[in-house]
Amino acid sequence: MGRPRDSSRDLAILDATLSLLTEVGYEQLSMEAVAGRSGAAKTTIYRRYPDKAALVAAAVERRAPAKPPQPAGESLREDVHSLAAWLARSISEQDVGLLGAVFAGMRSDARLAQAMRRILRRDETAMTDGLVRQAAERLVPGAAPLFAEVASAVIVHRVVVVGEPCDAAFVAHLVDDILLPLLRRT
Repeated sequence: MGRPRDSSRDLAILDATLSLLTEVGYEQLSMEAVAGRSGAAKTTIYRRYPDKAALVAAAVERRAPAKPPQPAGESLREDVHSLAAWLARSISEQDVGLLGAVFAGMRSDARLAQAMRRILRRDETAMTDGLVRQAAERLVPGAAPLFAEVASAVIVHRVVVVGEPCDAAFVAHLVDDILLPLLRRT
């Protein structure tokens, strides 16, 4: 898509998008409101992002968390624990309103769902590649997507539904009682 999107105008557009998305939700988000909040012309926004789905996906992608830890390979438990703790921090740091707005938008807009799934698959691969490379012989087939799906679901449930933090005791429970029994080759 051409030039990098890191100018102050682009950042203002993406920040305004995230802010409005959290405030009003996906359905009520409009290019006009983003233009007003960011100070950019609506034509400028449309030139960079052809539709609302592309704009929201770009804003969410820019907000992506830091790189996941690379497994040390000392033990499968330590590697899974390190990755689960990183994932718990990454998800816990997200604004719950933003998560809800994106999830709701994915249900109602197929273009947004497709873009977000692409981003999530890329992030899943980045998160689990090191674990699979380091411990493939100790993992069940399909361990990477299983880890990503189960760990993410349990953490999101804990943060959003239960409203509790993902503290060290919770991460240890997630790893020892849920993830390792699912992932470890017996």
